[in-house]
Amino acid sequence: MAKVLLEMNSITKTFPGVKALDNVNLKVEEGEIHALVGENGAGKSTLMNVLSGIYPIGTYDGDIIYDGEVCEFHNIKDSEKKGIVIIHQELALIPYMTIGENMFLGNEQGSKWCIDWNKTYAQADKYLEMVGLSDSSKTLIKDIGTGKQQLVEIAKALAKNAKLLILDEPTSSLNETDSRALLDLMKKLQKEEGMTMIIISHKLNEVSYVADKITVVRDGSTIETLDNRTDEISEARIIKGMVGREITDRFPKRHDVKIGDVMMEVKNWTVYHPEFSERKVCDDVSINVRSGEVVGIYGLMGAGRTELAMSIFGRSYGIGISGDLKLRGESITLKSPKQAIEAGLAYVTEDRKGNGLVLSNSILRNTTLANLAGVSKGTFIDQDKEYEVAVEYVKKLKTKTPSVEQLVGNLSGGNQQKVLLAKWMFANPDVLILDEPTRGIDVGAKYEIYCIINDLAKAGKSVVMISSELPEVIGMSDRIYIMNQAKIVGEMKASDATQENIMACIVGVSGEANSADGEGSEA
Repeated sequence: MAKVLLEMNSITKTFPGVKALDNVNLKVEEGEIHALVGENGAGKSTLMNVLSGIYPIGTYDGDIIYDGEVCEFHNIKDSEKKGIVIIHQELALIPYMTIGENMFLGNEQGSKWCIDWNKTYAQADKYLEMVGLSDSSKTLIKDIGTGKQQLVEIAKALAKNAKLLILDEPTSSLNETDSRALLDLMKKLQKEEGMTMIIISHKLNEVSYVADKITVVRDGSTIETLDNRTDEISEARIIKGMVGREITDRFPKRHDVKIGDVMMEVKNWTVYHPEFSERKVCDDVSINVRSGEVVGIYGLMGAGRTELAMSIFGRSYGIGISGDLKLRGESITLKSPKQAIEAGLAYVTEDRKGNGLVLSNSILRNTTLANLAGVSKGTFIDQDKEYEVAVEYVKKLKTKTPSVEQLVGNLSGGNQQKVLLAKWMFANPDVLILDEPTRGIDVGAKYEIYCIINDLAKAGKSVVMISSELPEVIGMSDRIYIMNQAKIVGEMKASDATQENIMACIVGVSGEANSADGEGSEA
């Protein structure tokens, strides 16, 4: 029997008005990959923050036993001294510093008075080789993609002599190819280095692929631990543990679908990178979306999907933008997000924490932020009206919160996403561009978001949904555009779409993709 490396016994953690963890127990054996799964708000990240010292001893009840001894971590440095290193979903890298500088930030190589840069970069290159990254350690972080940045974070952890590596949603920003490469790296580190890992993920296919054991947490309590090595564990079985019920259909059906006239049309849209002015991020792109229609946009990382969305939304990204934009059949020029909102266009960003929400403000304030005129009397905000609106959307979207006065930063990812949707729904747009609307949220919360999207379409709204998850694009869209290298390389009805022929479009295999015709194919 393998040695137990970590035990967390009866961990209880309370925030104002919320018991986040209620006598949670976790046991991890040395050398295993252990997955922690549950709905948003179940307590997974909170538990790992307790383990890593982010929530110090005295702020929770219960015991942490690591490598045979009871540990009291007062901060993250205490846990790192024991070899426990956490990599958060939001990567902690500084763009204008080199890979090597980032890897040893706070762990500088050399004497107290002088950094040994030769040693820094030599050590960095050694750890980069271990994670399979061939880029020079003198490369700036801003010049490598998200997938490589994730590998840098792992190399950075290895440089701290990690024995227990915690990865919180490590593939949430990665495409399928980079995700599989990262999971394979985890298996390699387990096999060759004997590394013990805890992975938090909502992508259950990835959990099934990489994890030896799976612990399910629901509503702040441990439900069960499943052994993936001895049992046949289906995704449906994991979901039942997570949500307390079976979800037979991952994508809700839309009924009484009525697709109307073209609401938004983009023709010959070209956008250049704001820093590398000769590089096109959108190249002669033409798309359209009709009222009552959900149009999916799929492409690998760097295809230009987000750049397209942001440039349409009041030219909030890019330079040298050219092409035609029509709303409700009329040509229009939108020079700012404010003009886009006034014209009936909304953009739900993929970066809800950085660009979508004010985390230090309440649900109430965030909900009305894009439409203050809707809760104002003259130049004054009607606070009673604002409160009523916030309560209405909390109920409508089933947001889990003790009150609308709760700070958005204290909500789980899924509930933050609902507040972001509420903000734009209250703005009452005709066209909503949803950029990765379910990134980093669990299967139960995803289903609720899908239902909201269907309700918006049923109400006659036009929805453009950008997603890196192929099953989601196929399951939710009426029509799909495929992007690759800044161009539209295919268009098809969702009823004709398969993962194979969508990928065939991307890699340039002819004859596999079906062009859409009929309802949505022409302006």
